[in-house]
Amino acid sequence: MTKYGSFPGTRPRRLRTSPAMRRMVAETRLHPADFILPAFVREGVSEPVPIAAMPGVVQHTRDSLKKAAVEALEAGVSGIMLFGVPEDEKKDAVGTPGTDPDGILQIAIRDVRAEVGDELLVMSDLCLDETTDHGHCGVLDEQGRVDNDATLERYAEMAQVQADAGAHIVGPSGMMDGQIGVVRDALDQIGREDVAILAYTAKYSSAFYGPFREAVASSLRGDRKTYQQDPANVRESMRELALDLEEGADMVMVKPAGPYLDVLAKVAESVDVPVAAYQISGEYSMIEAAAEKGWIDRDKAILETLTGIKRAGAQNILTYWATEAAQKLGRQ
Repeated sequence: MTKYGSFPGTRPRRLRTSPAMRRMVAETRLHPADFILPAFVREGVSEPVPIAAMPGVVQHTRDSLKKAAVEALEAGVSGIMLFGVPEDEKKDAVGTPGTDPDGILQIAIRDVRAEVGDELLVMSDLCLDETTDHGHCGVLDEQGRVDNDATLERYAEMAQVQADAGAHIVGPSGMMDGQIGVVRDALDQIGREDVAILAYTAKYSSAFYGPFREAVASSLRGDRKTYQQDPANVRESMRELALDLEEGADMVMVKPAGPYLDVLAKVAESVDVPVAAYQISGEYSMIEAAAEKGWIDRDKAILETLTGIKRAGAQNILTYWATEAAQKLGRQ
């Protein structure tokens, strides 16, 4: 006894006494297979182009992309999500490079598949924003608004050319109503029932996409608030989730990850399909910038944020640190 009362009989700190103890009782464990590497490939460049807003990330050449895919595979990463950046003069109102079999994204899919085969999942961004001269994720009508149903027709074509190029998984990311059902039908019509769909189920209109605009050389005019989700809403995400599953989504995703861990947890508790989260460019850039200033420990911050995303319910995490994080885990 002390003059302040009894000493505690239950001491949770006993399970925190050493690295070995903490490792044994850890409730959440990261594994290299949790990660998917987003990667950009730019048409018409002979050397990788650094992305100023995302230190350490580049717009790849075809050759450097293949090397990055092999490095990710060797680190134990599960997949690579490809984004194509066509030459500006090839962009047009309907995003023609997105459905051209010789568009940069389709070429990149074939390149990576030839390099890694089926050992690394080759995933493709299925959206028009990188290929349109106006930078929106869909076709515009006469009033300059995104035309949902005209866009769905373009997505169907994109799904088919990406599957033909060798994509294992397509990721419709434009937040058009009905996009999962249309993509599934388009794939099935060409006998590609084997190609899976990762649905960008809850993709929010976020300020954290800023650095991504540079990464894909975006031509965006205006904003995407009429089709991406309002950051204030959660029930809306659950409605989107129900629709995507009904339409045939094989996997679902929340994007961004860090600012929407509550949404991620709610989605993960509600489904029996794999759940992914995308740690986006702004999340990456903030940590890199703070670390460069000496304000935080970079390596610890990376693993802590990834652990938080997995703890919230993500089975897979798209992160620009995928290969690096996998290598660090492999050395532990």
